Amino acid sequence: MRKRIYEIIEVAREGDRLSNVYDVFMMVVITLSLLPLMFKESYPVLVAIDRAAVVIFIADYLLRWATADYKFGRHTVFSFLRYPFSFMAIIDLLSILPSLTFLNASFKVLRVLRLMRALRVFRVLRAVRYSKSIRIIGAVLKRSKTELIAVGTLAVAYILISALVIFNAEPDSFDDFFEAVYWATVLLTTVGYGDIYPVTAIGRAIAMASFLFGIAIVALPAGIITAGYMKELEKEKLEEQEEKETARREKPAPKPQ
Repeated sequence: MRKRIYEIIEVAREGDRLSNVYDVFMMVVITLSLLPLMFKESYPVLVAIDRAAVVIFIADYLLRWATADYKFGRHTVFSFLRYPFSFMAIIDLLSILPSLTFLNASFKVLRVLRLMRALRVFRVLRAVRYSKSIRIIGAVLKRSKTELIAVGTLAVAYILISALVIFNAEPDSFDDFFEAVYWATVLLTTVGYGDIYPVTAIGRAIAMASFLFGIAIVALPAGIITAGYMKELEKEKLEEQEEKETARREKPAPKPQ
């Protein structure tokens, strides 16, 4: 019984209609639970939606906790002790707690309520479980983490070197080194707020060189992620074809008349 519950509440597999229905249902509940965040006032219908959603989230949390041994593949007490500290379990808990503030009168302080309401945004992260596209992107990031870390390191080095060069080339334009780092970061992201900028010819020449180099750094992650995404899609298609082929071979032949 618990094993079947685990199969239903986990991401749907090919051919498991009940699990598919559960995934769609949870996506709808997650979407509806975010509606109250779009309004400053608490209308009765929004309160009802929020409370209904949190009841469903609590039930989902308890079911996942009750089947934690199947999730971790270890039928021991350790699995049940480990689950509350897993990443998605923490996200689930953070998405539930803000809705329980109505149980405690001390949470009527306006700032605390706003802070607790802001935590409900964590509900968006629950959608990771149920979105195939997000899972593919996660796999791409995991597979390309070495390359992305290298690009990130290059970006940090670029910011620090650019800041160091411009800070010494134009000391009058920057109050401290942190402002130079801020300027280099803005330059890298091509945002260009214009609140801090070089005024001398040498400073502007450094800024132009840094800008061109920054474009190349920003473009690198996009190329890495795109290439990885295409490989992951090809892998998904091959796995689907293999599953279909396996199912076709295992399908019993019709009995002769």
